[in-house]
Order: sequence, then C-alpha cells, then structure tokens
Amino acid sequence: MIDPSAQERLRALPAVDQLAAQIVVVAQITPAEATSAARVVLDGRREELLSGVGVEEVDLVARALGRLRGGPRRVLNGTGVIIHTNLGRAPLAEAAAVAVAEAARGYVDLEFDLVTGERGGRDAHVAGLLCELTGAEDALVVNNGAGATLLAAAALAGRGAIAVSRGQLVEIGGGFRVPDVIAQAGARLLEVGTTNRTRLADYRTALENGADVILRVHPSNFRTIGFVEEVGIEALCSLGVPTIDDLGSGVLATGLDGLLADEPPVRASIAAGAALVCFSGDKLLGGPQAGILVGNAAAIAACRRHPLARALRLGRLPLAALAATLALYRDPDRAVREIPVLAMLAADAATLADRAHRLADATGAEVIDAVARVGGGALPLLELHGPAVAIAPTGSGGADALAAKLRAHDPPLIARIVDGRVVVDPRTLQGEEELDQAAAAITAALA
Repeated sequence: MIDPSAQERLRALPAVDQLAAQIVVVAQITPAEATSAARVVLDGRREELLSGVGVEEVDLVARALGRLRGGPRRVLNGTGVIIHTNLGRAPLAEAAAVAVAEAARGYVDLEFDLVTGERGGRDAHVAGLLCELTGAEDALVVNNGAGATLLAAAALAGRGAIAVSRGQLVEIGGGFRVPDVIAQAGARLLEVGTTNRTRLADYRTALENGADVILRVHPSNFRTIGFVEEVGIEALCSLGVPTIDDLGSGVLATGLDGLLADEPPVRASIAAGAALVCFSGDKLLGGPQAGILVGNAAAIAACRRHPLARALRLGRLPLAALAATLALYRDPDRAVREIPVLAMLAADAATLADRAHRLADATGAEVIDAVARVGGGALPLLELHGPAVAIAPTGSGGADALAAKLRAHDPPLIARIVDGRVVVDPRTLQGEEELDQAAAAITAALA
C-alpha cells in the first residue's frame, strides 16, 4: 500500500521534457544532455516513492545537476581527519596539481628516452628521486600500496615460503589481509612467534624450516602495548635472507617536532639492509595513490621482471603528481610548507585559533576544544589538539539534518557530529578560500 503523501508526490512529478527545460536554464547544457539526466532522476524518484522512502520534498533540478557533474566532486573536509580515506586521502600539493594538469594536456615522454630516441621506462621519472631521498639502489612504482606488497612477495618468494610474525598477520583495511596477500603471491606462509612476542630465535627456526624470505609488516592502523616484543629491521636483515619491510605510510619527512616518531622512516629500513621497502604514496608522503618499492638493485629488478609489474603499473597522471611531490622533499622545510598533509600536521596553535575564531564569527558558531586525527591507517595514537567550531542545529531534524544540508551545499562541507552539534575543524580546511566556502555553507544551512 503506497502512502497517500507518496501518491500525491508521484502525481506531482513533472514530465521529462518539463524537468529537462528547467535543467537547461540552470546548467546551460544541450537539450539532449538535460533530457538524459531528467529521465534518470525521475525514474529514481519514482522508485523511492513506490518503495516508501524519500517521502520528503526533494530538489529534482539539484539532483540532475549532481548527476551531470559526474566523477568525484571536490568537497571541503571539516572532519579534522587529515588523511581521510573516504575523501581521497592526501590532497595534492599545488606543484603536484600543476604537474597533473600539464601531463593531461597532451603527449608526454612516459616511456620514451628523449636523449637516445629509444623506448624508456616509466619508472625513470621517479626512480632517481626515490633513490636520492631514501638511499636505495633502485626503485619501482605501482598503482597502490597493496599492489607493492603483493609484487614484492611474488617476486622475491615465488613458490617459496615467507616468514611473518604472528603479531603482524594483520588486516590493514578493506579486507586486505597479509595471509591472503602471501597466498595470492603464490608463496607459503610460515607463522613466527606469538601474537604478542616474537624473538630473533623464532625467525631462525623458520629459516631452518624452509623460509626463503622474511616479511615485516608495520601495524599502521593499530598499536599493541604491554607485554610485547618484536624484532627490529636491523636484526632481521642480519639473518642472511631477503627481508621485505612493509611500512604502510612511509615517512620521508624530517622534523615536525617528533609528530612522526611512531612511523618508521624509509631511509632507516634501507640503511638496515632491507631488500625491499614498500609504502604508499597517498598517506604521510602526501602524494597521489601509488605503491612505492625501494631497495637493492637485484630485488627491484626481480619485481620489474615479474608479470604483475605490468598489471599494477602506475598511470601517467599519478606518476606526474608523484614526481612533483617527491621533488618537494629535496627541501625539507618547503615540503612541510607546501605538502598539505605535512602542513596540517605542523599547523601551529595561533594559526588554528585565528581560523577557528574567524569561522565562528562569520557563522555565529562556538569555538571549542577538539581533537583531530591523522587517519589513513597512520599514527593511530596521535591526538592533534586544537580548536574547532560547534554549530547547534536550529531547525527540525537536529544535527543529522544540519550535516545533510552542509553536504548538499556546493561545494559540500563534510563535518562530524559531537554531542548533538555539528563540528567543523579548521585544521583540514585548506587556505583562505576553503575557510570562506565553509563559512558560506554553514550560513546557508542555518538560514
């Protein structure tokens, strides 16, 4: 039985051509594009009403415009989570954004050597930079961090066995589990030690039982405390078999007042003698989605030869962004200033207070003490204390309705709800423009 109010709204739906005419006026697009969008929006609205959901009034033109935009939309991150996986993780530095636009405009020397006129390797655009920044002999990039670990395991272990501490047989996120990765690589897993304590002698026993490779996995998104013991990378590398060090985020930055102390730096693993070190490009490195492998020449060559390397290779646009991001690390101070993830981590109290009070003054909100997070499976124990603004809902529906209005704004403002109020953290709003846009979104939602 259809709700009477739903029946009334069904009868009130405009014809396709009527809605298309409204869309053309607002969006200034062709009638064919408007008609296509109108038809899809009206079909969806009918399904909602017939199923008993969405009885409230909706803006059909706004829905159509949202559909016409296509692709991921730019949003304002007011959540206080710096590396927000649902919002695309690390925002790119301006230099990286410019590099992407330049690479997108025409042809590029992706796999072409301009000196010799022969075919080149796409890794050449970043391999030298990565070796310079990490001390590695060679480097290879693939499309994401999970792909880097999979390729490393497949290339070095093959049909052999990989020793992993039981405390490191983790699920990193999205169903990405270390035992499954080893199985997909075609290798056999040898579990070492116990959940909370693993010693060097446990690894020696695994080698005696046929382990060909050691894999160390950094617990990026959690920490185990108390009666625990793990073996350091230096000791593992002394055992005489190739060691893969999966660092998760991968830290190239220096300084930052010890904020990154809980994340192992890439250069330290290379110096210890790891055959391969794997890490992501879009977490603490602050670049595009990418999986990075650095290590000794023989290990990287084995990865490059493996069939998975082609299946996992990085496209030209993220490659351009990665090269530009890595170049910023040549000057550590510039990297902290210009790479958004690092700048948000390093933001000083006075700057954050000024931004919060400006946002509160513009919207009538209240400045409160808040805690921001790194996110993205990095530094789970780090609490970034600072000011945020809290907005009390004024209409029906409470904080959920207010947060929905903020998401409906253009550009959408994504916030969090705390104690019945909507909280917007200025730490993750980039620059003056985003601060002003956030204020406009809040003002419009409260109007």
